[in-house]
Amino acid sequence: MRVQQGLGVVHLFCKPRVWVDRDAVIAAVRAAESKDCQVVTAAMLGHKADSAFMALCADMTVIREFQTALQRAGLDVVDSYVSITEVNEYAKGMPEHMLAERLYPKLPPEGMDSFCFYPMSKRREAHANWYVTPFEERREMMMEHGASGRTFAGRVVQLITGATGLDDMEWGVSLFAIDADTIKEVVHTMRFDRGSALYGEFGRFYVGTITPVDSLV
Repeated sequence: MRVQQGLGVVHLFCKPRVWVDRDAVIAAVRAAESKDCQVVTAAMLGHKADSAFMALCADMTVIREFQTALQRAGLDVVDSYVSITEVNEYAKGMPEHMLAERLYPKLPPEGMDSFCFYPMSKRREAHANWYVTPFEERREMMMEHGASGRTFAGRVVQLITGATGLDDMEWGVSLFAIDADTIKEVVHTMRFDRGSALYGEFGRFYVGTITPVDSLV
């Protein structure tokens, strides 16, 4: 199972069983990396999960092998999200290097160790149906949303991946920030944009710290 344009992305949120083969966890990450897979590892806060593994690869079979290896090493996957890097319809006209950064990101960004992930969709309700709203109106709202995000340049890097037909909600949002305060501030600020305030629906939030796998285990 391959992705023809961009990268397949799977977020795996895990808890350890009574026994965990720490060397096998590290080996699983190294094996995936040897097959052109990026793996971002994080120590998570709260009860939802203890660790997170974000894997990006054009060949999603490699990601599936990675998931199996983690499970065999003694980790239970308690939640997950499947998506693909994308350039959305509102990004036409952007410079090529910016489009390439969305399709083929290099993660995690240096100096941004605070990590947050959440899925989201657009509403389809009678009073607020994103999919019957005219394109130009949607585009204007997305431009407003993007302008809000750019005020955090240098403090946060955001990757939005598409999941329509792949998972329960339509997009996955991965945030890498310089501190937890910035994550809170950027999410709060952007929720006031019309596109989010009227049309945004959000899933569970996961937050933690980017941690090399050797330290994570």
